[in-house]
Amino acid sequence: MSTVKHDSFHIIGISVRTTNENNQAMQDIPALWGRFMQGQVAAQIPNKIDDEIFCIYTDYVKDHTEPYTTLLGCKVKNLENVPTGMKGMTFPGGKYQKFTTRGDLTKGAIGREWGKIWSLNLPRTYTADFEVYGAKAQNPTDAEVDIFIAVN
Repeated sequence: MSTVKHDSFHIIGISVRTTNENNQAMQDIPALWGRFMQGQVAAQIPNKIDDEIFCIYTDYVKDHTEPYTTLLGCKVKNLENVPTGMKGMTFPGGKYQKFTTRGDLTKGAIGREWGKIWSLNLPRTYTADFEVYGAKAQNPTDAEVDIFIAVN
């Protein structure tokens, strides 16, 4: 875990409103990933900066125990051309705690890391937390993913 600063950035992708209550997110987020991959959403996003995929958690009602929005997409230069059916959002810069998880994404590696994060006493802002799936996440059974938690 390390503290890093991020500049503001734009994302275009698809989203779902969900909650961790009753394990609803455990159904909604994999379904969102399914739509993203099967629909080849990344290939339809204009003005992409690179091929990294961002999974962003934002618009929290209060904290991780209340409803929030999950946006799955790519970083873009601007939001001038958001395709129909997609959502474009700008995320402010700020300070983040960076966590790196390694393992089999198909066997819950990300969920286990989030369980650890939720148990920590971090000074979270609940503005926008995100995972970055880059070159080291191409093999889902042996992946490395960075998770960034917005903090004060």
